[in-house]
Amino acid sequence: MSKNSQHVEGPDQLVYQCRLPLSSTTLDLVAGLIRQHLKKIHSRWRKLPPGRIALLVLAVLRHDQRLADIAGANDVSASTLRRWLLEVIDLLAARAPRLDRALKKVTRTGGEVVLIDGTLVRTRRRTGNENRPNYSGKHKAHGLLFLALTDEKGNLIWISAARPGRSSEITAARHDHICAHLRAADLGALADLGFTGLDDDPDHPVIVTGRKATRGHPLTAAQKEANKLVSRERAANEHGFADLKNWRILTKMRLHPRHATTLLRALLVLTNAEVQR
Repeated sequence: MSKNSQHVEGPDQLVYQCRLPLSSTTLDLVAGLIRQHLKKIHSRWRKLPPGRIALLVLAVLRHDQRLADIAGANDVSASTLRRWLLEVIDLLAARAPRLDRALKKVTRTGGEVVLIDGTLVRTRRRTGNENRPNYSGKHKAHGLLFLALTDEKGNLIWISAARPGRSSEITAARHDHICAHLRAADLGALADLGFTGLDDDPDHPVIVTGRKATRGHPLTAAQKEANKLVSRERAANEHGFADLKNWRILTKMRLHPRHATTLLRALLVLTNAEVQR
């Protein structure tokens, strides 16, 4: 009796097309960085040309495609695609601005205020001693905390290093010396109530937040109106985070946490290449 070795589901490989909603400028940017890197390290051969490598990496970042799936459709191994992914995010992250330079650029363009906020990028649950630090009690999920600065229009200008999810936003801001950098650049910042008490110089504050109501001291009508004004101006900050999280690899990060800072700064560069308000 003969055996049928074919799978019931059909052919071994089924490939479909998917649109990548990115501009050709972004593709040219990534492909150009890859070409420069290959020339620098004197690499004479790759399985695919730089433009094709850039396309696959952008597909992974934008659509969160599984490495094994997209690699199999392009006749490369998952480990090769992973190596290309880490290589590209390192090249992009090197172009991300430092905090002091980003603030000085805002000053040169006539800006007076920046917007600051934090966000949690969810990760897989870790095991052992690495489990608890990444658990955020505020969000009831495991993740990594990032601070970000945007200009008044909502364009991202800087992203901090990754910190465990249990960290608070105000502690992260103190660690990065946000107030000192703002004073050096002669700028102010709008923030939410989570940053109340960050500024250590009440006579010359650079961090503007709303007012908190207490049980015995409800807010007055003027304070409520001031809170609405701060919230209205801070809405642009949420637009910046929305642009960043359009990269679906941040839906739940499966890369090792040691790559998180590099990944977010690479996505900052790509976001600014795609969106400028």
